[in-house]
Amino acid sequence: MSNLEERMSKSLSVFEENLSEIRAGRANPAILNKITVEYYGVATPINQVAGISVPEARTIVISPWDASILKDVEKAILASDIGLNPNNDGKVIRLNFPELTEERRKDIVKDIKKMAEEARVSIRSIRRDGMEEVKTKQKNGEMTEDDKAREEENIQKLTDKYIENIDKALENKEKEVMSI
Repeated sequence: MSNLEERMSKSLSVFEENLSEIRAGRANPAILNKITVEYYGVATPINQVAGISVPEARTIVISPWDASILKDVEKAILASDIGLNPNNDGKVIRLNFPELTEERRKDIVKDIKKMAEEARVSIRSIRRDGMEEVKTKQKNGEMTEDDKAREEENIQKLTDKYIENIDKALENKEKEVMSI
């Protein structure tokens, strides 16, 4: 049972991490998490070679600790698919988040709903694995029919809990995207 909960928890945290990386019009440093820069021949995450701050609601400022990699950071941001153009002033890079159009907001919400459905499918797949394991144990005589029913009920409760958490995270992100 703890194995199932651990797997469901991982699915939920991956979904929440993906949500945090979605650009919703407000400056969020998490969108830079997957961008890496060549630094002394090693692909290094931006947050390990620069200070990242959010001085205003729609601006992220990236201050590399080594000024020589400013151009590399700029190229890495341009090469990524975050859809922002970096402004390089020779010392720092500024990322300005434009106002989202209504149409773009609706597209983002569609993407978020698709991600939520994928997370739900993942949770249901884990439930199916747990149910199969319980049936196998009951067939092999390792548990009684009553124990099997109890375990299946516990697995279903666990599944419902994680599906509900996904739905709450989806609802919160949807409100955030539509209210900006």
